[in-house]
Amino acid sequence: MGNSFGKIFKLTSFGESHGKGIGGVIDGVPPNLPIDVEDIQNDLQRRKPGQSNIVTQRKEDDSVEFYSGIFEGKTTGTPIGFFIKNKDQKSKDYNHIKDSFRPSHADFVYEKKYGNRDYRGGGRSSARETASRVVAGSIAKQILNTVTIKAFVSQVGEIKINNDLSTINFDNIEKNIVRCPDTNVAKQMEDLIKSIRKEGDTIGGVISCVIKGMPVGIGEPVFDKLHAELGKAMLSINAVKGFEYGSGFSCVEMKGSEHNDEINPDGTTSSNFSGGIQGGISNGMDIYFNLAFKPVATIMKDQKSIDKKGNTIDLKGKGRHDPCVVPRAVPIVESMAAMVILDQILINNSKKI
Repeated sequence: MGNSFGKIFKLTSFGESHGKGIGGVIDGVPPNLPIDVEDIQNDLQRRKPGQSNIVTQRKEDDSVEFYSGIFEGKTTGTPIGFFIKNKDQKSKDYNHIKDSFRPSHADFVYEKKYGNRDYRGGGRSSARETASRVVAGSIAKQILNTVTIKAFVSQVGEIKINNDLSTINFDNIEKNIVRCPDTNVAKQMEDLIKSIRKEGDTIGGVISCVIKGMPVGIGEPVFDKLHAELGKAMLSINAVKGFEYGSGFSCVEMKGSEHNDEINPDGTTSSNFSGGIQGGISNGMDIYFNLAFKPVATIMKDQKSIDKKGNTIDLKGKGRHDPCVVPRAVPIVESMAAMVILDQILINNSKKI
C-alpha cells in the first residue's frame, strides 16, 4: 500500500494529520549502535509547525516516544517503534470541505480510490506524515556517521542564491528562519514569504542538498541506480514537483567535451557534472541535487471547485497553513537522503558476507 520505504533499512509509517498521532516502525537497524535521542528531537524541532512567523502556526511539541528497539542508548537490532502525539488539531477548520474537493489537493483522488477520506487536514495525505520520516532519517544520519548530508533553501519564488557549492557556508543554514546559507538573500526570501502570506497566497521554492564523504561503489547499475533511488525518495515528499542531480537540466546546453568529468590519478574528477554518481553508482565525489517544491495548494482566496455531487462551488481555504513549505522541508530532505544512502550501503555490505 506504499506505506513502507527501504529494503534493509526500512520505515513503515502510520497516522493522520488529525488523528491521535503519527508514528512508525524502523526495521533493519544493526545492533549496538549508539543513538542520541536529543539529536532526533532536534531534527523534529527543525521540521515542526509553529517554529517561526513564516510557517503554519499549528502548535505541536512533536515529542517522540520510543517503544522498542533502543535500550540504554543503543540499538538492540530489533524493530524500533515510535509515536508522536497530535495535540493541536483544529478539525472544525475542515468542516467546509467534508463534501467538497480542494483544488490541487489529494481530496478528489483519495475519494475516488478509496471511496472515503479523512478530510481533516488531508488525513494521511498531509505533510504531517513526514515527521515519521524525520525520526527514521535522523537515526540513519547517526548511523552513517562519516557521511554528512546538508540541505538548504536555495530559491524562493524568483529569489535565488549563487548556488556555487564551493562558496556555500553551511554554518549559516540554521542562522535564519528560511534556512538559506546566504543571510542577505535569506532576508529577501523572508520578506517575500511574508508579503505572499498577507495576500492570502503561497509561493514555491527550491531545496538543494549536498552529500559528502560517500564511499565509491554504492548503488546498483540498472533499475536500482543510486540517483533513481534518491529521485524516488525525494519525489515521495509532499509538494515536490521536480528532481535533478549533478548538472541536471543544464547539461542540455553543454557539449560532451565540456560536460565530461576528467579522472585524476587519485580517482577524483576535475569537475563534478556527474553529481557524484556514474552509471548509477557513487564515484566518491560529492553528491548534489535540487528539488522543486510547488506553492502550497491551500490559499486564502476564492477558487472554483466541485462537491461530491459534481456541482460547481466557490471554495476558500481556512485554517493554519504554510505560505511556503521549503523552510520546514529542509530536515525532511536530509532525512530521506540519509535513509536512501544507509539502505544502499547496507545492501552493498550484505553482498560481501
